[in-house]
Amino acid sequence: MARRRQLYEGKAKILFEGPEPGTLVQYFKDDATAFNAQKKGTITGKGVLNNRISEFLMQRLAEIGVPTHFVRRLNMREQLIREVEIIPIEVVVRNIAAGSLATRLGIVEGTRLPRSIVEYYYKNDALNDPMVSEEHISAFGWASAQDMDDIVHMTLRINDFLTGLFLGVGISLVDFKVEFGRLWEGEEMRIVLADEISPDNCRLWDTKTNEKMDKDRFRRDLGKVEEAYQEVAKRLGILPEAGVRDLKGPEMMQ
Repeated sequence: MARRRQLYEGKAKILFEGPEPGTLVQYFKDDATAFNAQKKGTITGKGVLNNRISEFLMQRLAEIGVPTHFVRRLNMREQLIREVEIIPIEVVVRNIAAGSLATRLGIVEGTRLPRSIVEYYYKNDALNDPMVSEEHISAFGWASAQDMDDIVHMTLRINDFLTGLFLGVGISLVDFKVEFGRLWEGEEMRIVLADEISPDNCRLWDTKTNEKMDKDRFRRDLGKVEEAYQEVAKRLGILPEAGVRDLKGPEMMQ
C-alpha cells in the first residue's frame, strides 16, 4: 500500500492526498458518533458498507444530472474524489417528522409532513452545528444567493430521486443531510454534491414496519446496528462480494 499524506480526519472519514492534483482519497472508518461526538462507538463493517452505498447513490445521482465530487471507488474502504471547497452549511431535508424536528416542535415522530422541509445548519462542532436561515448564510458570506439557488434546486432533486429509489426497495426516506462544495476548474466554479450519502446521514425506515435502518439504532441503543446497515446495502443490491470484512487502511505519513 503506497504511503499517503493525511490531510484531515473527521468523525467518520479520513482524507488523504490524492494521486493527481485536484483529487483526494476518502477513507471510510467504522467509528460512530452521535450527539456531536458526546457518544462514541464502533459499528463493525460500517466503513465498507458506507463506501459502497455512497458510491452507488452518487453514481445514480450523477446519471440524472446532479454533479458530485465522486470519481470512483478504489477499494473496500476508499474512494477517489475531486477536491472541493466545502461550503460550511449542512442542508437537511425532512419528509417525515423525526429526531430533532419532532422534539423541537412537539410533533409525534412518524408524522408525514405536508411537504418536504429544507433546513440549514452551520457546520461548527464547537457551536453544536446551530440551525441558521438563508439570511445568516448571506449575511456572513458562507454562500451567495446564486450558490443557494443551485443548492436548493439540487437538494430537492436529490430528495425526489432518492425518495423514489428507496421506496422501490421498501424503505422510507424520512430525512437526510447533504453537503456541497465549490469545484474550481480554471476560472470556472460550480456547486457539486460532496461528503457522502449513507445510513450515517439518512434516516431510513422499513415502509411496512417503520423499523429503523440507520444510525438511530446506534444513537438510541436499539441494537442490531450492523445488521441494519447490511440490510440497506442488501436491498440496494450492493453488499460487498466478499462480505463485510475489515481491510488494512492506508499508511499515514508522520
